[in-house]
Amino acid sequence: MRKYQTNGTLESVICNGCGKKQVVERGILREGSFSVHYSWDYFSEKDGEIHHWDLCEECYDQLIRQFAIAPEIEEAVEFI
Repeated sequence: MRKYQTNGTLESVICNGCGKKQVVERGILREGSFSVHYSWDYFSEKDGEIHHWDLCEECYDQLIRQFAIAPEIEEAVEFI
């Protein structure tokens, strides 16, 4: 879960899985985090809802170990 200051600067990130507070310095997240911002649409029971959540890297790893089909992973050739 992300919190922002009134000026839009990132203030804190807390893992929705384990509750760990992640390191944020001067508005920049300083560790690995998986962020979800998903707008549910037609044909779902959540139509019209927008879900936001964050996972620390450890919780993300636990989540994908439960998948029947592993996510595709490719190496980034450029970092922006």
